[in-house]
Amino acid sequence: MDAKLEAKLESLPTEPGVYLMKDRRGEIIYVGKAVNLRNRVRSYFTRTGDTRAFVSLLDQFLGDIETVLVHNEKEALLLENELIKKHKPRFNVLLKDDKQYISLRLDRSQPYPRLEVVRRYQKDGARYFGPYSSASAIRETLRIINRYFHLRTCTDHVLANRKRPCLLHQIGRCPAPCVYPVPEQEYRKSVDEVVLFLEGKAGELVDGLRSRMKQAAGDLKFEEAARIRDQLLAIERSLERQKVATTDFKDQDVFASHREGDRLLVYVLYVRQGRLNGGQAFPLGSQEFPDEELLPSFVNLYYDQGNFVPEEVLLPLDIEEREGLEALLTERKGEKVRVMVPKRGEKRDLVDMAQKNAEQAVIERRRTKDETEVVLRRLQERLHLRNLPRRVECFDISHFQGASIVASQVAATDGEIDKSRYRRYRIKTLEKQDDFASMHEVISRRLKRGQEEGDLPDLLVIDGGKGQLASALAAAKDLGVEGVDIISLAKSRDLEVHDRDEESNRSPERVFIPHRKDPIVLRQNSAELYLLARLRDEAHRFAITFQQKSMRKGNFHSVLEDIPGVGDTRKKLLLRQFGSLKRVREATIEELAEVLGPTLAERVHAALHGHPEEESEDPIREASLADAGALVDEKSEEGSPPGSP
Repeated sequence: MDAKLEAKLESLPTEPGVYLMKDRRGEIIYVGKAVNLRNRVRSYFTRTGDTRAFVSLLDQFLGDIETVLVHNEKEALLLENELIKKHKPRFNVLLKDDKQYISLRLDRSQPYPRLEVVRRYQKDGARYFGPYSSASAIRETLRIINRYFHLRTCTDHVLANRKRPCLLHQIGRCPAPCVYPVPEQEYRKSVDEVVLFLEGKAGELVDGLRSRMKQAAGDLKFEEAARIRDQLLAIERSLERQKVATTDFKDQDVFASHREGDRLLVYVLYVRQGRLNGGQAFPLGSQEFPDEELLPSFVNLYYDQGNFVPEEVLLPLDIEEREGLEALLTERKGEKVRVMVPKRGEKRDLVDMAQKNAEQAVIERRRTKDETEVVLRRLQERLHLRNLPRRVECFDISHFQGASIVASQVAATDGEIDKSRYRRYRIKTLEKQDDFASMHEVISRRLKRGQEEGDLPDLLVIDGGKGQLASALAAAKDLGVEGVDIISLAKSRDLEVHDRDEESNRSPERVFIPHRKDPIVLRQNSAELYLLARLRDEAHRFAITFQQKSMRKGNFHSVLEDIPGVGDTRKKLLLRQFGSLKRVREATIEELAEVLGPTLAERVHAALHGHPEEESEDPIREASLADAGALVDEKSEEGSPPGSP
């Protein structure tokens, strides 16, 4: 350790705060928090017998340590969370927004509430139930509710505008409050029963239903009594399948972790109203820092993603920041939340159960990883690759009749799709179609960026044949890039069949490699071919999607966008209402006024009818405008970063 860093360690404050470890290039590699900054940071350099890999490497790559002082543990947790999301250090726990499980939302402030499937919790006064461990679990719950409790399923917009009842009313599964004057008190009884069912309060719900069944039978309403009887049997069967985990009937999240080397997996077990409700595994790689530091960071980030905050959070080990974490979760939930480390009893049994699930999840992932390793080694051997293809990237070119030329980059890490490394490219140097030149440009840009950032893959897969492969190899040669394997994968193609007895009229998938005239044909239906073909097909899909989006964006610069007062929002409203630009032109001022208001409607009508030359005969434009769904801006591809490199 250099003298400058030693002096900084000696001068560290003893107050609570956050510390940022930087490498010798100044990049933040870890963010941590501590009640006593000096003790926490110095512990990395004073522990004896510590065999963790990062401890021995700190002297080599650690360049500087910065600290930020705060008032208490709670502020340290908040600041750590913000800094992790901002800098994304490679040694910290990182969570993505798409990790939440689906839940059910019930807004009882509406006159006729309905159940909605959501992925985020909000402080909006509604009741949330879940999370559910799978789509099939939530579908089963909704099936029972829709069949026996008869809540509406239509949206608020449909409820306000429907003129006649739907099919669900005709088959007896909805009272149709959208059309008929259903008494709110009667509807509220069903809502209350749904709440009891979702909370798992079997006794209160069953007793109430039995009372209603007997009363209906006593009033000679035998059909209603039979319906309640069927409802009662279905609910009892459903509740029997839910195992009681605790006797205090609280909402709890139970955390446990299992580590193998730098591989850490955190498992969250969900308990709702005392009943097990599912669980979720979070595998985390390159986590050398101790569990007592990573676990509170994980919990903080987990609940910051909008996940439901229960009454109790159970942890497998004691953490220094427990009081601060408890205060932070209490503030987020709006009521008291307890963070506990149980030592015995039912709660300890839950922690042990979560621990077993974490260990099992690691075993399953290890088995899958070993199988993937075998596939990658077979691929390396069969294609004569220099590198084991752990990091693979595949490229494809897409265009429409020579225009709107784009390219896609998709990736796989250890045999699994890695959307964080997806990229989209617009071809900048060409005005007309040339697949070979386009591929040369894209590979040049990718390899140049990789050289600058020190981020080159093990294998590049090019969608195409010898020509595309030659272009990619030329790009690598021009940049002086060595050590990256490059191959191309050509799709199977139709063959001329002269013999009626031939079993197949298509050629196999062919792999072209450098310095070899004939292609390599991998065994059909093999795991190696499946890996390459899946990447190739994903690159094709990603390229087509981007190309279509780019084309629509260019084609949809219509006269609407040139009218003052008509922005993206009003354009979407018009196109949703009328379906196409042609129909917007044909609409009367009165029809336009229903969407835009009278003043803007007159302006739009005058602008549209004052520009007859805008009636394009371009087949691309007309075909696109006919697709009303395409007129709404699409969201960015899931997992892909916004913008082109």
